Amino acid sequence: MTFSLPLEPSRDKAVLRKQLQAERLAMVDRHQRAMHLQEVLRVWLVTRPDASIGAYWPIKGEFDALPALFRWSEADGARRIGLPVIDRGSKQLRFHVWFPGCPMEEDAFGIPKPKDTEVFAPTLLLVPCVGFGPRGTRLGYGGGFYDRTLAALQPRPFTIGVGYSHGFVPWLEPEPHDVPLDAMLTEDGVAWQRGEN
Repeated sequence: MTFSLPLEPSRDKAVLRKQLQAERLAMVDRHQRAMHLQEVLRVWLVTRPDASIGAYWPIKGEFDALPALFRWSEADGARRIGLPVIDRGSKQLRFHVWFPGCPMEEDAFGIPKPKDTEVFAPTLLLVPCVGFGPRGTRLGYGGGFYDRTLAALQPRPFTIGVGYSHGFVPWLEPEPHDVPLDAMLTEDGVAWQRGEN
């Protein structure tokens, strides 16, 4: 019987993105990992005072935070969840109110977005991660939308990366334009949070 070892993560970020996405899609226990991460997120949110959270529509095997966020919103009618809509001019994200059953339409990338709902500024922003490294370093899809948005938002929301632990790349270094995350959650718990070593 032959066993194949996992590939060494590529140092080329474009290749690394593809490699990590393929690994994520191939995980046979992704559903179980997602259930654990739902729990981690729900417990972590109890510690936060936020009433407005920006999230994302999951694609390419990403963790779906929306069920946990909907349960969070049910506890208080003033809590709002938003999904990103890309501003074509600035290439930044605006967050529009989302709720189960709200009207949706596809954006230019084919990703569903809320249609004609209110725009708001989240105080907490969940950021999907293809991969992540130490001290808040995030590997996204390479479009720079989150970095541009975070550089422009005032006040800047608290940012929490969410992703599966397989995406940890210990040598990952930020680019000059990268805005570090304030915390990172995986199915194993809080991987990193600002103020922790």
